[in-house]
Amino acid sequence: MKELLKKIIFDQQEWNLKGTVKRVIDENLISTPEILVITGIRRCGKSVLLQQIRERQDEKDYYMNFDDERLIQFKVDDFQTLYETFIELFGEQKTFYFDEIQNIIGWERFVRRLYDAGNKVFITGSNANMLSKELGTHLTGRYLEIELYPFSFGEYLQMKDAFPTQKEMYSTIGRSNLLRHFNDYLITGGFPRYVEYQNDRYLSTLYENIIYKDVITRNKLNNEKELLELVYYLASNATKRFSYTSLANAIGIKHAETVKNYINYIENTFLLGQLMKFDYSLKVQMSNQKKIYFVDNAIIRKIGFNATDNHGQMLENAVYVELKRRGLDIYYHADKVECDFVVRQGTYISAAYQVTRSMSNEKTKEREINGLLSALKTYNLPEGIILTQEEENQLEIEEKTIKIIPVWKWMLQS
Repeated sequence: MKELLKKIIFDQQEWNLKGTVKRVIDENLISTPEILVITGIRRCGKSVLLQQIRERQDEKDYYMNFDDERLIQFKVDDFQTLYETFIELFGEQKTFYFDEIQNIIGWERFVRRLYDAGNKVFITGSNANMLSKELGTHLTGRYLEIELYPFSFGEYLQMKDAFPTQKEMYSTIGRSNLLRHFNDYLITGGFPRYVEYQNDRYLSTLYENIIYKDVITRNKLNNEKELLELVYYLASNATKRFSYTSLANAIGIKHAETVKNYINYIENTFLLGQLMKFDYSLKVQMSNQKKIYFVDNAIIRKIGFNATDNHGQMLENAVYVELKRRGLDIYYHADKVECDFVVRQGTYISAAYQVTRSMSNEKTKEREINGLLSALKTYNLPEGIILTQEEENQLEIEEKTIKIIPVWKWMLQS
């Protein structure tokens, strides 16, 4: 085992970060003594972020990527051998980097031992359920977590070498170019490799790996057809309200509980997220209809059926992802009318957002304003935001301020 580990260690040592976009994280997370856990969907850039962190450290040799077929027989007992191998090759160091460590059952015990000995540990993982169980059992209070998403619009522009200057943000030509890039971003999404090469087969392979490896195989499911039809239906109806019963009826699944389990399994891969209707009662909140959003627009386009123009759906999904990327606790508001997103901060709602492609149609304008006003009045907020494709304005209605902001501009303000 030790000779194999040496070969793998040296094979994995070299990384070329040239041309990669620097992912922005809180630098304080790197210097704290806690274990830093980087989670997120496959291929969103976790390994690159880990390497960017590693590159900035004085100690950078204790690195292992466990998503390597040569480690298929690696067991928890082999961690001690790995530790000894690191020391033999590089001498004693206090900083460890472990990629996709959730592949090894029992990993958390070894990481806990490293932490207790005063070491700094960085890890990545692509399954929320496995990580939460293991972290909660053995590492409570000893770790900090970053959930990484595919590229933001700002990171997308950096990759395209098109991040705007302040002048370009306001000039006619500059804004037109930004809007063109934003329209492309809504379609291509932010998976780094896909943004770079635009290869649809890459998206198909990514999706298949998530469904077959991370959902079907990991959860020992035996009805592939049901699961695939569910994901197809969800992608075709992203941003719309649903109940587990309505989904079961639409797809032909006997039990609503089965649908709930399927969605939870998929959600654990970070492929999608459920948005709940806000209520001060958790019990009521759980029983209300939910909405589904996907981690990236390219996935919706690739696996869903969209016979009509779904630009508004793509805008709303992109806003959902951006709000989650900012670490906000979000819900939707619905009374007689609906507000797309409200932000909870502690025990109260602190912000409200409405998303629409355009306000040029009077019926659309009335609907969007009324939905936002309902949320502002319900939660006693002085102002709210309507995010549009490119319109910009400010309204004063019923003693409430409504700011109308282009989505692309709002995204770059972060």
